Amino acid sequence: MTGREIIVIGGSAGSVEVIRQICRALPADSRAPVLIAVHVGAGHQNLLASILDSGGPHPASTAVDGESLQEGRIYVAPSDHHLVIDGRTLRLGRGPRENMARPAIDPLFRSAGISFGPRAIGVLLSGMLNDGASGLADLKRCGGITVVQSPLDAVESEMPRTALLASDIDYRASAAELADVMSRLVNEEPGPAPVPPPSVALEVAIAMGRPSDSSTMAEIADPVPLNCPGCGGTLSQIRRSPLRFRCQVGHGYTAEALAHEQEGAVDEAIRIALRVIGERADLMEKMAIDALQAGRTAAAATFEERADEYRRSAGVLTDAALRG
Repeated sequence: MTGREIIVIGGSAGSVEVIRQICRALPADSRAPVLIAVHVGAGHQNLLASILDSGGPHPASTAVDGESLQEGRIYVAPSDHHLVIDGRTLRLGRGPRENMARPAIDPLFRSAGISFGPRAIGVLLSGMLNDGASGLADLKRCGGITVVQSPLDAVESEMPRTALLASDIDYRASAAELADVMSRLVNEEPGPAPVPPPSVALEVAIAMGRPSDSSTMAEIADPVPLNCPGCGGTLSQIRRSPLRFRCQVGHGYTAEALAHEQEGAVDEAIRIALRVIGERADLMEKMAIDALQAGRTAAAATFEERADEYRRSAGVLTDAALRG
């Protein structure tokens, strides 16, 4: 097969209709297999493959671990499994979530870069936060071609926008233009094949379930004073850009995804603190009433003062929460 040999597509919110549009518009004689990872949680039915199978010229199926890659087919990552490509073999893994997702987009993009290098095309579509940005950057490090949906055209612009900021993306296009772009790219002669960075392969192995103990993490990252929202373990900062973190369990986060998770934890902590402070203020008021009834006016005044302090502290926390 001449030209580029594989297309990998990642998306989240707002991407399914774009994927349908792309798969319908791909030429019937296109031989490059298409691998797709869309964020779906555990317990969701694997319906996307059947939708694509009935709506385009290429057969589509939910990926099966160990099956061989076939030309002109579409493979969709099943729910709760990472999908990667190892040579010409599809592999499924239930390794740690990346950016709170499994399947995640980054492992698929990285594996395509390792296995196909400049013969791979990576396409990132609509979605929130920024899964896919670092994987697309790694695919490009391996010589692959990178494409993003235009943020102005996306239902959710954050994923394509952050990918444009994370690396030098080769092409951006609207949903209506993406199939034509890919059809043209698969027929181009690929460029030279750089040696894939070992750190990229290591992160693919982690997605497939390889233990990521301290010695493993030391190969690709440096410990930082931050905790993993998923397991509470210490995070390490990945040495490659864009800014990302992993814990020793293997959970991976971009800086934006980590901030998003921490925001939820801060909100919960404030709610708990407000409840505890409110209860303390109520208790102080009851103790003040009890002291007055017993004729202990000095103690009653002290308890009232403490109740007022707690109420003021609650007001400060409430203001902080409202300011974000």
